Parts: sequence; C-alpha cells; structure tokens
Amino acid sequence: MEKSSGSARRETPDVDRYIRDLTLTNPLAEPIVTSAIKSLELPLGSRGLDAGCGIGLQALLLAQAVGSTGHVTGLDISRGLLARAEGIVKAAGLSEQILFQEGDVRELPFDENTFDWAWSSNCVGYAPMEPVPLVKELARVVRPGGQVAVFAWSSEQLLPGYPLLEARLKATSSGIAPFSEGKNPRSHFLRALSWLSDVGLGECEARTFTGDVQAPLSDALREAMTALFKMRWVGVQSELSDEDRAEYERLCQPESPDFILNAPDYYGFFTCSLFCGKVTK
Repeated sequence: MEKSSGSARRETPDVDRYIRDLTLTNPLAEPIVTSAIKSLELPLGSRGLDAGCGIGLQALLLAQAVGSTGHVTGLDISRGLLARAEGIVKAAGLSEQILFQEGDVRELPFDENTFDWAWSSNCVGYAPMEPVPLVKELARVVRPGGQVAVFAWSSEQLLPGYPLLEARLKATSSGIAPFSEGKNPRSHFLRALSWLSDVGLGECEARTFTGDVQAPLSDALREAMTALFKMRWVGVQSELSDEDRAEYERLCQPESPDFILNAPDYYGFFTCSLFCGKVTK
C-alpha cells in the first residue's frame, strides 16, 4: 500500500477502517485465497515473501502451505497494518515462522535470491503504479527456479436480477478501480501475463478462482457481504442517475426492507485471478 501523505492522526481513521474492512470480509476471502495458494504447490520448508501483506491474514495461509519448517516474510509500507499483523500472528502462535518488515514494494529491502517464492495479493499490479517494475523487483529477490505470483480481485456478480444496475455500477470509477479512464490497457490486471513475460519469467500461466455466496447466509457472511458492497462501490452515488441511485440504495443498504441479502434465494459470486511464472535468471 502507498503511505498516506497526511499526519499520523489523519492516517489513523483510514487505517482503522481498512483493518475493519479486511477483517469483516475475510470469511469471503479466505477460501478463495487458500485455493489459489494450494494451486502453487509451494514446497514444504520453503521461504517466501508476501509483498503488500496488509494485516497478515494471507501470511497465515502461506505459512500453513509451507509447513512448520518454512518461513514467510510479510512486507507492507503501513506501520498501522503491520502492528495489527504482528498481533494476529502472535495470537496464532506463529511469530517464529512469520516475520513482518516495513518496506516499499518499489524497492524491496532484500538481496537478490533471498526467497524461494514471492506472493503479492491486491498490491503489485493492483496499486496505482506501473506494474512491470514492481514485478521485476519481486523477481529480483527470488532465486532461479522460484515462483512469482500476483493475485487480485477480477470480477463479481452480486446483484442477481438487476444486471443493468450492476453493469452501470461496474462502469463507475469505483467499479473499474484500480484501473482508471485513460490508463494504458497493458496495465490492467488481467494483462498480467505480459508483465511476467516482460521481466523474463518462464512458464507463465493464469488461473481464476470463484467464490460463491448462497443463502441462507451466516452472520459472518452477511457482515462480509455488507462490507463488500460498501468497499466495491464506494462513492458511486454521484456517478449514477437519480433512478439508479435510489435502486442501489434500496438493494444495497442493510437498513432497507428490500436489502438484497434478505432474499431467501440469494446467490452471487466473485472471482480472483492468479498470474504466476518462474524465475529463469
């Protein structure tokens, strides 16, 4: 994540809100992330990097994948997120297996060939920076034969029965984020195979994983979906027509009697995509 230019006092509410959102939506994220990590077949006992680790929830899953003799280093630019990550890992009893370090993905504070693999979720290729230099930096710190993997949200269908409204929401600035109008098409996340090839990685491939959400929802999933609606389409009201704005609020606000998650037959899904390649240097 990019560090805010504001003071510590001004950063705190944003960090706290982000931590809350990550925590609330983890019941949605964890199964699909687990599947993606499993597909990489990370070697037991290997050492890896989680670049843009946030509050460490995925570092836990990576640590499980490499076993008790493996090691994960989580890196993030936000001290607030790292503080929460350290608490989560300590509570899980994995402080010896997972280490966190403050740093910038644009200039990783590690020597060449430090890790057996590198993973970056919703960060490299998803941040508002040119992706190829970031992927090159990940590859620099991974030994020959090791994997570089980038993973991120790629699509959703969350408003069954309202395809026109959902299409218009997807066309807003929040809906296409982190992409933006006028941006180079090659920087779109689904073009990541070209980034991997550009930095010389071999055996590049892509896979997409689906998360299904079906009624009846547990309390945790209901909270997660409510938070997801706010995160996915934050600030969209000003870009919608009056009619679409009213429809959005009717369907997506939990206090509405027509809140879509109340539907006994609710079903939605989202996808995340994984792009990976092997270091050949």
